[in-house]
Amino acid sequence: MDDHQLLRYSRHILLDELGIEGQRRLLDAHALIIGAGGLGSPAALYLGTAGVGTMTIVDDDAVELTNLQRQIAHDLSRVGVPKAESARRSVLAINPDVQVHARVQRADAGLLDALVAQADVVLDCSDNFATRQAVNAACVAHARPLVAGAAVGFDAQVSVYDTRDADAPCYACVFPPEAAVQEVACATMGVFAPLVGIIGSLQAAEALKLLAGIGTSLAGRLQMLDARTMEWTQIAVPRAADCPVCAPRRRTTAR
Repeated sequence: MDDHQLLRYSRHILLDELGIEGQRRLLDAHALIIGAGGLGSPAALYLGTAGVGTMTIVDDDAVELTNLQRQIAHDLSRVGVPKAESARRSVLAINPDVQVHARVQRADAGLLDALVAQADVVLDCSDNFATRQAVNAACVAHARPLVAGAAVGFDAQVSVYDTRDADAPCYACVFPPEAAVQEVACATMGVFAPLVGIIGSLQAAEALKLLAGIGTSLAGRLQMLDARTMEWTQIAVPRAADCPVCAPRRRTTAR
C-alpha cells in the first residue's frame, strides 16, 4: 500500500483483527453484487469505502423516483439512469481508487456462471426468488461464499451460504427451489426505508469479514429482524443432505 492508502484505510488498519494484511486482502479482492437497489446501494457503498479493489454490480433496471425513498446510491439527477451505472458513479465519487464494473443486464444463469467464477464473494441483493436461486446455483457450482439479504415491509433476513464449509447449507437447503413462494414486492407491500440500509450494511460487513478472513460468518445461522420492535431472531439452518443444488456438488467434490 502507498501512503495515500495507508491514510485512507488507517481506521481499518488500527483494528488488530484486520491490520495491514487484512486491508491488503480487501484491496486484492473482487466482490460481485447482484442488484443495485435498496440492499445493493449500502452494500456497494460500504464495500467501496472499505477498499474492496474490484466490484461488479449487476442490475438491468433504471432509477425511478419511487426508488429514492430508500436506495441511497441514487439521487434525483439520475432518474432514468441504469441503477448499476448510478451505483458505480456513487462508489467512485467516494473512492476513485477502486475498480467498479457496471453490468446493465439481467442476472440470468449464463451471466452468473461467468461472473461468479471471477468473484471472491457474492452479495445477493436481488428482489425475487428466481434470481436468488440462480445466484445460489452459480455460487455452489463455483464454491463461492454467498451473502444473501431480503427485506420487505418491516421484516428482513440475512445470512451467509458458504458450501466450502462441509456443514454449512446453501440457500436452496433453507429455501428449496420447488417450494411454493408467494412473491412480495416493495411496489405493492412497501418497505421501511432504513430497513434495507440495515440489511445491506450487514451484507457488506459479512462480505468484508469473509474477504479479510476475520471473525465468524453467519454461515449456518439465519438472522431475522422485525423492525417494528427492532427485535432480532436467530435460527440455526442446517445443511440438507438431499438438497438438489448442493448435494450433488458435494458428492462430486468429496471423491
